[in-house]
Amino acid sequence: MDKTKTDYFSQAHQVISGGVNSPVRAWKGVGGEPIFINKAQGSKIYDVAGIEYIDYVLSWGPMILGHAHTEVISAICDTAQRGTSFGAPTETETQMAQLICSAIPSIELVRMTSSGTESTMTAIRLARGFTGRKLIAKFDGCYHGHADSLLIKAGSGVATFGIPGSPGIPEEIAQLTLSLPYNDIEALQTAVDRYGSDLAAIIVEPVAGNMGVILPNKSFLKKLRELTEKNGIVLIFDEVITGFRFTFGGYQNLIGIKPDLTCLGKIIGGGMPVGAIGGKREILERLAPLGDIYQAGTLSGNPLAMSAGIATLNILKTKSDSFSALSNKTNHICLEMENLFKTKGVAACVNRVYSMFTIFFQEGPVYDLVTAQKSDMALFARFFHGMLKNGVWLAPSQLESAFLSFAHSDDDIDFTLNACSKTLNNF
Repeated sequence: MDKTKTDYFSQAHQVISGGVNSPVRAWKGVGGEPIFINKAQGSKIYDVAGIEYIDYVLSWGPMILGHAHTEVISAICDTAQRGTSFGAPTETETQMAQLICSAIPSIELVRMTSSGTESTMTAIRLARGFTGRKLIAKFDGCYHGHADSLLIKAGSGVATFGIPGSPGIPEEIAQLTLSLPYNDIEALQTAVDRYGSDLAAIIVEPVAGNMGVILPNKSFLKKLRELTEKNGIVLIFDEVITGFRFTFGGYQNLIGIKPDLTCLGKIIGGGMPVGAIGGKREILERLAPLGDIYQAGTLSGNPLAMSAGIATLNILKTKSDSFSALSNKTNHICLEMENLFKTKGVAACVNRVYSMFTIFFQEGPVYDLVTAQKSDMALFARFFHGMLKNGVWLAPSQLESAFLSFAHSDDDIDFTLNACSKTLNNF
């Protein structure tokens, strides 16, 4: 007897906390039970029943080349034949670091980790050790992983579930983190005026992607760089999502702002678990074994992740002219969907930055966490299930990003727009 969707989730619940290994996968933001996936190829993802969907989640961003790209899979398989983990230096780690340093001018030295959370956690520890200060600041709705210091008014699943922080984080640690409204220069200035001499770091998603896609005001990041530099505060750009998504490099390349530290992940692993922290030599040299700030990881620089990442980055390096075409394709689908919403009389606005976008079910504009949370979550849930029924895979949360890959074809876009029209006809 074939298993049903409920069977898969029920069995998972018996042995996995909540039935999932990352909270948003449980579909609490949209209702219903999650679909279990069997495989993916190119722009398509397939569930255990063999049903095909156009995928705009892309494993939450990293699959910019599409799923199961032949060169990436070949690199992983070739490496696996020689061993999957050594706990010792490999040449591929150096090659990965060289690619990152060549692509992002602000990065002089790199340290690999196994996740984005590890990279941001290390960045905070580095900033505190380097400055000798305790306080850090972040921005409401920006998600930097689940390390204690950063899970305050965070985005992603935390925002989806309406959790302000998390039990298990001691009040003493929470008090060392300031959370400021995103895009609010006045609040930023006030915080730096009051706490500047005690702030070790300010960390920010230069393009917010974890409360939905939100573009920073033109002067916001510039002012942030100016204030941190003036007050000896380490500026950390969390480019785990945006790194290598808009260009061969970071979003910082496109806006001409150099942070002190940059956190990377997602795309640099080519779909494998990976993270990295890079930045100024004088800060990175404080890491052990050169310095006195400790960080370690048996699987840091894992050969499978390095080979997948190197293959991905080398392909992206040849696509410098193609990033604009991907951006144009994303712009096209967003404009067409906005027209469909308008025609059907559905209040919605679409925020887009290059190949990332979010449909907010409200008039807009959406420019921070407060405005993002004004969206009609119930209406989004209806839209999500309607699109799923019509063959389109979106993130199961209003406050997440959708992504396009180089594998998405014009036919995929037409199929998606037709699915959107069908879904709205049933609203």
